[in-house]
Amino acid sequence: MTPIDYINDNFDRIKEDYKELLAIPSISTDPAYAHDVLRAANWLAAKMREIGLMPELIAMPEGRHPVVMGTWDGAGPDAKTVLIYCHYDVQPASIEDGWHTEPFTPTEVGDRIYARGATDSKIHVMANLSAVEALLANGGCPVNIKLVFEGEEESGGETISALVDQHPERMRADICVISDGSILAPEQPSIIYGLRGIVTMELHIDGPQADLHSGHWGGAVHNPAQALAEIIAKLHNDDGSVAVPGFYDDVRALDDSEREAMRANTDWLAEEYGTLVNPPTEWGEPGYSIHERTGARPTLEINGISGGYTGAGFKTVLPSHAMAKISCRLVPDQDPEDIIRKVSGYIAQLTPPTVRSRITDLDYGRPALLLAREGSAIQAAAAAYETAWGKPVIFERAGGSVPIAYDLEKISQDMALLSFSYKGGGAHSINEHALVPMLYKGIITAITFLQAIAE
Repeated sequence: MTPIDYINDNFDRIKEDYKELLAIPSISTDPAYAHDVLRAANWLAAKMREIGLMPELIAMPEGRHPVVMGTWDGAGPDAKTVLIYCHYDVQPASIEDGWHTEPFTPTEVGDRIYARGATDSKIHVMANLSAVEALLANGGCPVNIKLVFEGEEESGGETISALVDQHPERMRADICVISDGSILAPEQPSIIYGLRGIVTMELHIDGPQADLHSGHWGGAVHNPAQALAEIIAKLHNDDGSVAVPGFYDDVRALDDSEREAMRANTDWLAEEYGTLVNPPTEWGEPGYSIHERTGARPTLEINGISGGYTGAGFKTVLPSHAMAKISCRLVPDQDPEDIIRKVSGYIAQLTPPTVRSRITDLDYGRPALLLAREGSAIQAAAAAYETAWGKPVIFERAGGSVPIAYDLEKISQDMALLSFSYKGGGAHSINEHALVPMLYKGIITAITFLQAIAE
C-alpha cells in the first residue's frame, strides 16, 4: 500500500480525529482555558506516540503553554531532518459573537467543517500529523522528522522563542517548514516566499498641564490634537509615499524576474481587493502594483489616534494630550533600529516649540524575511502542491509578519511555508470553517513534499 492509498482508506477516521481536536477549546489568550490547552497538547502527544513518534511537552518558562514536539529518526544519520511547525492554540470564540453554530462543536455542512481553529490552524496540524502517519505506516518516512506544534502562537510565543534561543540543538534541522496561513483560493495553490518586517511605536503630544476650557483658552494654546494631526499629516507625501528622510535608502529594488513572478497574482488580488477592501478608489505609492505595494514596499501606517473628548454629546475641551499609534512594515535590507531612529528623528524635527512630543512603547519587532524561490524546500513545495491540486503554484510576497519564521531562520535558511486553508475561511472571525477537500489535498501535499525533499 502506498501512503496515499493509506490516506484514501483512512480519511473518514482522520476527519473524525480532526473534529475531536477541534472540540477542545485550546484558547491560549485566556487563562481560564489553560487546562484545555494542556488537554489539546496531551491529545496531540498521545496521537504522536500512537503513530510512532517520540513526543515531549516543553514549556519555557514554567507555566507557559507547552510546545508538543514529536521526533522520529528512523531514516538514519545520513538522511535529511525536516522540522515542521504548526500551532494548535486558537482565538476565543462564543456563539454570542454571531456564530451560526457552537464554535467548539464541530459541525459538518456539505464540504465545510465549522469550528474555531478549523482553518487557523488545526487543519495544518492534522494534515501534517496524518502525512507522517501515512508514511510511517507504509515503509517509513524517507527523512527524519521533528513535528513542532506550538500552544501559544496567538498569545506571544514565549516558549518557542526560548526553545530556539536556549536549545537550538533540539530544533536543529536541514529543512524548516511553517505550516500555517492560507493559499490564494481553494482551487489555486500559492506559496508565500516573502514576509514584511515590522516596528511599532506610540507618538504622544503634550501641551498644557491639564485639559482647558476651549472658550477661555482656544486660540492662545496650540491644541495637542491639532498639533498631532499636523505632524502625522507630514509623514507622507501627497502621492502616498513615506516622507521620512532616508526611509527608502536600504530598500532592495525588485528585479524584472520577481516582478514577473508577482504579476501572476494580479487577477486574484484585484478580485480580493474589490470584494474585501472595496475603497472608493485605489491608493498607494505610484509605479507599483497592489501586490508590490502590499508585499514588496515598506509602509508607515497610522493605526489609531486619540485625544480630547470622544464620548456622547459634546465637551468643549482643549485637550492637554493626544496620541497616535504608528507601525512600519519593512522589506528586505531595512533595519528596524535604523527605521525607528529615522521616524522618531523626523517627528522631533516636525514638532513645533508650542508642544512636546515623545515616542513610547517601541517594539522593534522583526526584520523582513525573503526566501529564495529556487531553494530546495520551496521547489519541493511547488512540486507537491502541483501533485495535490493539479495546477502550478503562484508565488506571493505577504504583507504581514510571521514571528516564528524569523526564529526558525536561525535553525535553517532552507525554509518553506505550506498553507492548506484559504482566506475566506473566517480565521479570527465568526463561522470559521475549513473545506474538507483542502484537508485531503493538504495531507497529500505534505506527503509528497517529504518524499520530494528526500530526493
